[in-house]
Amino acid sequence: MKSLRFLAILVVGSLVGTFVVLGQGPINKGAETVGRSKKKGDSNTPAEPEQQKIPSKFGKQKQEKQGEETPLFRTDATTVSVEVAVLDNNGHFIPKLPQGNFRILEDNVPQKVTGFSLGEGSMTIAMVIEFSGRFQQFYSETWFQTLEASYGFLQTLRPDDYCAIVAYDIKPEILSDFSTDRRDAQEAMSRLKFAAFSEANLFDALTFTADRMQDIEGRKAILLISSGVDTFSKLTFDKARKSLQNSGVPVFAVGLMQAIRDRYEAYGAIGAIQRMDFLQADNQMRTFAKETGGMSFFPRFYSEFPSIFREVQSAMRNQYVLTYQPTNQAKDGKFRKLKVELVNPENNEPLKITVNGKQVKYSINAKPGYTAPREVE
Repeated sequence: MKSLRFLAILVVGSLVGTFVVLGQGPINKGAETVGRSKKKGDSNTPAEPEQQKIPSKFGKQKQEKQGEETPLFRTDATTVSVEVAVLDNNGHFIPKLPQGNFRILEDNVPQKVTGFSLGEGSMTIAMVIEFSGRFQQFYSETWFQTLEASYGFLQTLRPDDYCAIVAYDIKPEILSDFSTDRRDAQEAMSRLKFAAFSEANLFDALTFTADRMQDIEGRKAILLISSGVDTFSKLTFDKARKSLQNSGVPVFAVGLMQAIRDRYEAYGAIGAIQRMDFLQADNQMRTFAKETGGMSFFPRFYSEFPSIFREVQSAMRNQYVLTYQPTNQAKDGKFRKLKVELVNPENNEPLKITVNGKQVKYSINAKPGYTAPREVE
């Protein structure tokens, strides 16, 4: 009897264990993972039928024409664009000049103008402002004049104009990057309160800004608000000139301290050496402006600022854009001198412009040249 009871208990226990195991689901071997692929040689896995490959005619052509050369299409011709502003004695833009009246000379060789356009649009301008302890001490007259000119120009910008603020003393500092948001410029200007250093390194600040603007497309310029005095820049005057010429960014210079200098000279407070330093500073600003296709101004009264800013805007927004392919296509990296003239195509004499029946004098603002590209090896 005991053996029968033991046998019955054993049979019932085995059945219960079987049901428990079946209730746990399928057994997963620890060696297998979801990301593990089965081997191709696995005999237990049926081989998938190989999909039919799509024939590529390009591959056949590549094999058949392997020995043939593939034609390459490219042009090595250099195209030059020159932005020209024709202004009267009052600095006003002279419109409606036809293409036939423009003549471009590259190294004194006439060029054929192939593109001609006229437009008025937005501009990208960087305000380079001298702010040093040398002249812009807190609440001094030069400090007030600097801020008056800077804030005054900001108010003349259009909503779609890009503006950046760069202040310099011993080194240039970007106070605000190019933006159409005038709050950025206003916030940057609010930092111009206390000058830190007495040095004013003009050459380094101008080249620093122009180098970062030379790849910007469209109408671009630098508005320089400065005394023109340079203390000890790393670059010399000649190197700064060449750098600005190559950058292709026009400089519009506004000289400070003109009336102050006159008063000091009248009182005998400026000696001969200081007078020469200021005259040299004015000539430096004139040279930078002329050789980059810009303009220079030396106001003595605050009331001159609005008219100056109108002239800058007129010269920047209204321009004739001339395009040509130079006859000299040598890629030697040399500087090519440019000269833009207005001529009468009938006799090749200088063009006479009349407004309301009166002949007016005019000036032509354009970049003095460009650097030819070098051969890329």
